[in-house]
Amino acid sequence: MPSFVPTSEETLEDQRLYTSARLVEVACLDCLARVGVKKNSDHHTSIQWSSSAVEQCPEFQRRSSSGRAGHRACPRMTASIEAAVEDGTVPVGAEDGY
Repeated sequence: MPSFVPTSEETLEDQRLYTSARLVEVACLDCLARVGVKKNSDHHTSIQWSSSAVEQCPEFQRRSSSGRAGHRACPRMTASIEAAVEDGTVPVGAEDGY
């Protein structure tokens, strides 16, 4: 449950810019789960996982069943994102500070 629900138009736009602007959909080359990706620099990658993508990812399912879900990235998705950056599908660089 969110502790703050934005209502002003300006705050809603800021929320959109921080969370979903410039997200590029990337499919895992292994399980085909789809996530939203934004890469502001070579060292910064934002990944938005939907609940269906988490359910589809065998790595997350394996961790969940072992009781060690944690917050580590799925190595297969990481490799898929790196491939998308290499082929130019995911651009690198912030625009307008986002």
